[in-house]
Amino acid sequence: MSMQRKHRPAEDGPRDGYDHLGDLVLDISEILRPPERLTPSEAAARYRHLNNPGSYVGPWKNETTAYMVEPVDLLTSREYGAIVFVGPAQCGKTDTILLNPIIYGAVCDPMDMLVYQTSQTMAADFSRRRIDRMIRQNDCLNSRLMGGASADTTFNKTFRSGMMVTLSWPTINELSGRPVGRVFLTDYDRMPQDIDGEGSPFDLARKRTTTFGRVGKTFVESSPGFVQKDPQWQARSLHEAPPAEGILALYNRGDRRRWYWQCRNCGEWFEPCFALITYPDIPNPVEAGEQATLECPHCAHQHQQRDRYDLNVRGKWLRDGLRLDRDGREVGTPVYSDIASFWLKGAAAAFASWGTLVKNYLLAVQEYDRTGSQEALKATVNTDQGEPYLYRGSQEQRTPETYSARAVEAIHGDVPEDVRFLVANADVQKNRFVVQVHGVRPGNPYRLVIVDRFDIAKSTRLDDDGDRLPLAPHAYLEDWDMLEHEVMARRYVVREGGRAGTLGIHMTTCDSAGKDGVTANAYAYYRRCKAAGLAARFWLTKGAREADAPRARVVTPDSDRKDRNAKARGEIPVLMLNPNILKDQLDGMLLREDAIEFPDWLTPEFYAELCAEVRTHKGWENPRSARNESMDLMYNCLGLLHHLKIDRWDWRKPPAWALPLAGVTWDEVVTTVAPVEQKSRAWGDFGRVLA
Repeated sequence: MSMQRKHRPAEDGPRDGYDHLGDLVLDISEILRPPERLTPSEAAARYRHLNNPGSYVGPWKNETTAYMVEPVDLLTSREYGAIVFVGPAQCGKTDTILLNPIIYGAVCDPMDMLVYQTSQTMAADFSRRRIDRMIRQNDCLNSRLMGGASADTTFNKTFRSGMMVTLSWPTINELSGRPVGRVFLTDYDRMPQDIDGEGSPFDLARKRTTTFGRVGKTFVESSPGFVQKDPQWQARSLHEAPPAEGILALYNRGDRRRWYWQCRNCGEWFEPCFALITYPDIPNPVEAGEQATLECPHCAHQHQQRDRYDLNVRGKWLRDGLRLDRDGREVGTPVYSDIASFWLKGAAAAFASWGTLVKNYLLAVQEYDRTGSQEALKATVNTDQGEPYLYRGSQEQRTPETYSARAVEAIHGDVPEDVRFLVANADVQKNRFVVQVHGVRPGNPYRLVIVDRFDIAKSTRLDDDGDRLPLAPHAYLEDWDMLEHEVMARRYVVREGGRAGTLGIHMTTCDSAGKDGVTANAYAYYRRCKAAGLAARFWLTKGAREADAPRARVVTPDSDRKDRNAKARGEIPVLMLNPNILKDQLDGMLLREDAIEFPDWLTPEFYAELCAEVRTHKGWENPRSARNESMDLMYNCLGLLHHLKIDRWDWRKPPAWALPLAGVTWDEVVTTVAPVEQKSRAWGDFGRVLA
């Protein structure tokens, strides 16, 4: 009798067929075979082979990522309905949590699996790049995969045991309806946290396992991706995580386990984390990382990088409420929950050296010092260190008095001699343009000085009595011409020793959003600037809505649609700015007293506007809807400077227009300068401003 499986002819469709009864019996026997008595980690060690040339080729070794054994083995536990794992990148969580259970299910204990990736694209990539390769490299899977095209598709794998592995992504349709025994969510903090108003991906996914009772499991893993909500938070227990959305919120629902090492010197147990890594205070991040060690918090013993493998092999997971004595015995009363939750910090991650953690952190600190941006810091704290990010400055009390106390004596409209060029930024209001002029000082990081602040409130249009009418940028295109006459054409006094000269505005920005009609007139005014040869000196700006938008990028809107009033056909460049990232950068600069110079002629209102917004975990918010023009204008300035790539400049070889003023031809005496508008009304005290 032939034992060769054959497909039905094409005309009979894609189903598999059998020439002999024996073939059918062999396939059915796989379903009837009793489960092999192995844990998921034991099944991986026995059956999984890795083939990663240049990295590792050989059998799976649980010792390499010893901290993953306990979490993945709870897949068979009847005590827990969900397992939550918080960990950094390069700790092996994807291989262990998502791929090893496929081998366990196919070989030992078949049960359908549903794996949610962050998007359809990522699900397809994970299927082809990870699952398909694992099947090809491991005969235990390849031989058990059902034949036929329908059994092996991008999003579905069917094995002879009857087990199906389905790849999906978080939408309300994909998270509804299908009962599945084992559900996995990966990279959880990069998923939307509310699916069409129906709830979190975790809670919706967990409902899929309800019909399987105590054997159903929901497994979720991620590195932290959300910021800490409360900067004043104090932990109520040793293992409680800071308040944050996403995976750490799920971790706090569980029994809160942390990974502990036993000191090789004193025998005490401690949690390895980035805060315990020590390194020399030297300028080169790479050299500092090469000398990194990890200090025991009890005896200050310096553990070396080569010790990490043995420390992990002997490490232990500890639930909240317990402690370990020197003999490794648990003492205390643990937290109980039907969710087993684990949190591994980056210092213990098997595939990321301490030197890399230190280097990435120091490079991010250097970028923060140079630009004020906290993006790189947040990324390395989240993904390398495996911890939530607390924005720098969020614990500082931002008050108008703090900044006004830094004011230096200055003549209104004068430019310090070390300023290289001027940038003007305009904000469109209902009946005025609010304009702020910033001087840029060289350096890494560069520095700013406030040179001018004024309103353009009157148009050139006249009423019946010949008086100038109020400005109306949303209604009259000609009112935008005031930007050229009152801003772009301005020049400011620069004094050097006994001589004086003038410096003009190098570049001007103006936001293009606001009341109905503003955008259409903004686009039309840009066309006028282009026709007059001024386009290179003028940028329209707009705030991006997406939280992950780039700090600054140029877009060309095409809004020639019936539902749009502003006509554009892709010929209007708009500088799209990320308000949150740029305001974070500004906030970082405000922490340094020398980064922004405030002249003493600025009004209390300016400082109040600078403090109108507060940083929350959702971004910058204006809880009192107070005026915030000074902050908006400054972040627009930073966005333009980022677009000019000023933070990458070699100030010894800047563009010609940013050369030191000593290279400029000076007038002997300046007798006429464009007038600077002076405020005539009385300004109240800070108490009145903040009321």
